[in-house]
This record gives sequence, structure tokens and C-alpha cells, in this order.
Amino acid sequence: MAAPNVVNVATITAKSAAVDLSTANATAVISNAASSGKVFKLNQLIVVNDDGDNSADVTVTYVYADGGPTDGTSYHLAKSVAVPAGGMLVVIDKSTAMYIEEDRSIYAQASVANDLDVIASYEEIS
Repeated sequence: MAAPNVVNVATITAKSAAVDLSTANATAVISNAASSGKVFKLNQLIVVNDDGDNSADVTVTYVYADGGPTDGTSYHLAKSVAVPAGGMLVVIDKSTAMYIEEDRSIYAQASVANDLDVIASYEEIS
């Protein structure tokens, strides 16, 4: 099924997602399943370094197809960007919002496990 026409929608539901990057592997932050009949509007995605002493790098990827960055076609939104100790990185904000269509996902990967948290604010449109 194709994504809904955003001019003539039935519902818009506000959503948030929070993910602790507890491993150095790519982790799904937001996933829009194939044939969900929905489109997600990503309004904000921030990465917070909760380690008070050390910097950590983050890579954020927009992925076509399920399976993660290694199985589908992927594009970097941020690649190996340093997030200072106790600091925050804004990857997406309202002025750079993007749509996540069906069978698309946002993944994040930390250079150091357990240092970074990812928080996303988005709208589920159907």
C-alpha cells in the first residue's frame, strides 16, 4: 500500500521515541513497516551524550527496506559526528523535517556503547 495523501488524512498522532544506544551496533530508532498505510513526519531527532567525561561519535542513517543499514539501501543523515561529554547534537529539527515512508527506518549507531541516547519526535499520519 502506498503512503497516504498528506493533504487528505484521517488521523495525525503525535509520537515520541527514545533509544539508549546500549551497543555499538546500529539500532532502530523509528521504523515504518511495509504496507502500514502510514507515513511518519520526523520533526526532531536529537542525540544526547549522558557520559560526563568522554565524547562519543554517532552515525544516523535513513534506511530503505527492513533489515537495517547493512541489508537495505541507506543514506547518512550524520556520519561519525562527535557528541561532546554531557552535550547534545540536533540531527533533525522542525526546519529540516523529513517524511519516513512505508518500509523505511531511521537507525543510529554509537562509537561507544551506553554513552548516547536518541530522542525523536514525529507524527504518524494515516
